[in-house]
Amino acid sequence: MKRTPMIAGNWKMFKTGPEAVQTALRLVAGCRDVTDVDIMIAPAFVALSLVAQIVKNTPVRLGAQNLYFEKQGAFTGEISADMLKAAGAAYVIIGHSERRQHFFETDEAVCKKIRAAVTANLTPILCVGETEAQRDQEKTFLTLDKQVSDGLQGFGPDEIKDLILAYEPVWAIGTGKSASVAQVKEVHQYLRSLLEKRFSPDLAQTIRILYGGSVKPENIADLMRIEDVDGALVGGASLDADTFTKIIKFDTIL
Repeated sequence: MKRTPMIAGNWKMFKTGPEAVQTALRLVAGCRDVTDVDIMIAPAFVALSLVAQIVKNTPVRLGAQNLYFEKQGAFTGEISADMLKAAGAAYVIIGHSERRQHFFETDEAVCKKIRAAVTANLTPILCVGETEAQRDQEKTFLTLDKQVSDGLQGFGPDEIKDLILAYEPVWAIGTGKSASVAQVKEVHQYLRSLLEKRFSPDLAQTIRILYGGSVKPENIADLMRIEDVDGALVGGASLDADTFTKIIKFDTIL
């Protein structure tokens, strides 16, 4: 089954509102002719409404980097799914390793956040991945199994038919290291088989699985040649519009 590739940019805690606008303008200009790849950028919360105006009626879609699972309440500093929708977001990244590492986010919290996103008709991008220690201890599959199983606990196939899975080995994020072709192939095959066993063959073939971890113009073509790789979740290399555009247009160098 052919799945439309997605190239997503996670801007993390970079770019003020005006800086995000300028980057988005340059990105939109460079991607006006892109029709065969879904494009998403996730700026900081304060820039969402500003960037939404720039990407409106363009191939670029808007995403958020996180959300809280309650609809509203006395939760100082948090943001709800409805707030993200109102700001123009269509996607939301959930369970990124930096959220798990620095803010002690659990698989249980990830599951609640996915439920909140699905309820609000936001497309969740569920991030999973092992640390270097877990890989060295040969616990990669055990780790991924728990993150997927616990993160999607209680969901039926119809509820998550639009969900996107992103495999990001923690040891490759922002380190300059990228998993080898063999490592990526092995893990993506495992994740798809996991979805098939837990849900259904049809769902497993529908869900897109992205790779993230030091993705750049120099390695995107090799990554996209791998079976079961349906795109990329890009961090640092997405901050520069010209560099990110080269990644988005990977098919010109395949």
